[in-house]
Amino acid sequence: MNPGLICLKKISKTYLVGEQPLPVLKSVSLAINKGDYLSIMGPSGSGKSTLLNMIGMLDRPDSGEYWLNQKPTSSLEEEKRARLRRDHIGFIFQNSHLIPRLSATENAELPLILAKVGFKNRRNKIAKIFSRLGLSERENHLPKQLSGGQMQRVAIARAMVLEPDILLADEPTGNLDQTAGLEVMELLEELNRSGITLIVVTHDHQIGNRAARKLTMVDGEIVQDKPGHDLDR
Repeated sequence: MNPGLICLKKISKTYLVGEQPLPVLKSVSLAINKGDYLSIMGPSGSGKSTLLNMIGMLDRPDSGEYWLNQKPTSSLEEEKRARLRRDHIGFIFQNSHLIPRLSATENAELPLILAKVGFKNRRNKIAKIFSRLGLSERENHLPKQLSGGQMQRVAIARAMVLEPDILLADEPTGNLDQTAGLEVMELLEELNRSGITLIVVTHDHQIGNRAARKLTMVDGEIVQDKPGHDLDR
């Protein structure tokens, strides 16, 4: 298997539901290259979000290996895994998870504060990203003053401030109407065209088919790995 940027080798994960074991990932192997754009689709409970969590190092496999930038990660201490997440991976979820009492700028700069970036540098960086995402006129607005699409754009800005190599998006349009959802996908695809690796979990076939590569999961296994349909978007 080509090691690529991301390489999963026979990753398995089982959770306990009550006293019953529930296999969620079954010996999944997957290679993803830098700059790839792929979607992960499948019915509820198929393991899509668990696979995304494995790639994002939010969870550990029971068995198998995960290599990031050709370095093994599965046995690393949590502090080192957290550092890899911070340096390489941005997360976008269905719910934007903005803090209600903070402005759009204050929400987006939280990762920079944790990374101990100075105030002036933080604000300059946020201003550039907000300009790119069409948020310049919303920088001082609270989340309750933003539309669903605008809140998701702030979440994208927050994911981008540390300049990750990889963006993981779990149902990023799930709470949006069709127009706002399309705008968000076009923004993510623009970031992908700039060189960022984009991985999207979605139930929406229209969204999934936009990707250059489409994975389908059933019962914890990848049952299909093929090009998307809408490659000339």
